[in-house]
Amino acid sequence: MLPNGDSFEEVRDRFSWVIPERYNIGVDVCDRWAARDPGRVALVHVRDDGSARDITFGELRDTTNRLANGLAARGVGRGDRVGILLPQAPETAYAHIAAYKLGAIAIPLFTLFGVEALTHRLRDAGASAVVTNAEGAAKLAAIRDGLPDLKLVVTTDGQPEGAVDLASVMAGQSDRFTPVDTGPDDPALIIYTSGTTGQPKGALHAHRVLLGHLPGVEISHDLFPQPGDRIWTPADWAWIGGLLDVLLPALHHGVPVVARRFPKFSAEAAFALLQDQRVRNAFIPPTALKMMRAVPDARSRWTLDLRTVASGGETLGAELLAWGRDVLGVTINEFYGQTECNMIVSSCGRLTPNRAGVMGRPVPGHDVDVIDASGRRCPDGTQGDIAVRRGDPVMFLGYWNNDAATRAKFRGDWLVTGDIGVREADGALRFVGRDDDVITSAGYRIGPGEIEDCLLRHPAVRLAGVVGKPDADRTEIVKAYVVVKEGVTPDPALAADIANHVKTRLAAHEYPREIEFVDDLPLTTTGKIIRRELRERARAGG
Repeated sequence: MLPNGDSFEEVRDRFSWVIPERYNIGVDVCDRWAARDPGRVALVHVRDDGSARDITFGELRDTTNRLANGLAARGVGRGDRVGILLPQAPETAYAHIAAYKLGAIAIPLFTLFGVEALTHRLRDAGASAVVTNAEGAAKLAAIRDGLPDLKLVVTTDGQPEGAVDLASVMAGQSDRFTPVDTGPDDPALIIYTSGTTGQPKGALHAHRVLLGHLPGVEISHDLFPQPGDRIWTPADWAWIGGLLDVLLPALHHGVPVVARRFPKFSAEAAFALLQDQRVRNAFIPPTALKMMRAVPDARSRWTLDLRTVASGGETLGAELLAWGRDVLGVTINEFYGQTECNMIVSSCGRLTPNRAGVMGRPVPGHDVDVIDASGRRCPDGTQGDIAVRRGDPVMFLGYWNNDAATRAKFRGDWLVTGDIGVREADGALRFVGRDDDVITSAGYRIGPGEIEDCLLRHPAVRLAGVVGKPDADRTEIVKAYVVVKEGVTPDPALAADIANHVKTRLAAHEYPREIEFVDDLPLTTTGKIIRRELRERARAGG
């Protein structure tokens, strides 16, 4: 999508959006290439034993067509919400593409979500079907009574009670399917984003969201694609960073995607995979990069052939950039965005020297700036809200069934990200910090509201406030300040039980790594927790 150019300004000035009148993500990332070059490799599935299997675009088309026919035969159609609760694997791609071809709305779900996190998302979205594995099916079985809209559970490995296996869904189905005729503004995807109060909100995206991502992906990978490109990320495809920064854009460009998600990230295993699978491009979150940086003698132990590494979610420092050049052999490009409007700012070492602390420039096609409380552009060097002008192709349609939250996200013609930044004289943007209570931990953006609600369901907890505490490795950790009920004695055993309560019901990345028992919490006159005071206490070491 980006034009060629010798400078950032040249590429930016020559760029213009091309959004077709009819557009479907599934057709774009699968059928288009299958018709042109069916033998071209789409996915490289690396199994647990290290062996790998190539999946071509022709195979991808035939498989997703059979799955789409099978789902349609069981009542899944246009506008229906389909949960996809799977790790990074070919079946995850199959489910997404089949859903888009059906005109359904995909809901990516993290496999480490607990039953409360799943219940909220599936019930809020009114999901009628879920594609998962046996482990996910067991979680769903425990909450099925609370999901009245859920009619179909498809499993990729076996057929637990109440579910049907993927093979039987596809058995006897034709490998020909006529995709639903969708426009670029038709809904395709709901990704739940962290909320500062209450439960997470569903960001509803249109099919055009993939086209909106392309310039940011291309510039963060030094004008992706180039001959020989082959991409991998340790990020789960349930997150926008794995799905829309890697999987779908790469398939759009016909670039092979290596599918390998380690159950627990290992820096040594990541180095080995990059070497053994001849990975040329990688999206690696900063926390994973920090873990890789800690591996001794990495440059001599593995032979890498990387062309680009992009990273986002947390600010990169000078030491990490220097390490990337020395050990990975590339200048790591930093990018910025959020679930509602992603990949809107990026550096590009091929066109402009990267500077530590500067996340880059607005990606061509995106009007990103720093504005004040009145919606006016701030002068250079002045802090303000990072915002994106309304009408951007990558921008969400709105929050699912939440018009009030959608309206609150905008200030006039600007979508306000909730982040504070500074625009420098050359147009580059410097990230300063969050303007709300969202916690950034190991690349995840975590809303305190869902955690506080979960904590309050523990029998010993009367009141709880959750904030981010600065941490050298994770940027922040989740810290909870807890007031226990009368008659309860706070002790380390209770803290461990409370932490596990959250870990098993929400997700492993959301549980509080620190719990401090307090006599009371700072409250407003209306009874709301003043998290700003708790953040200040946490930053001071308390």
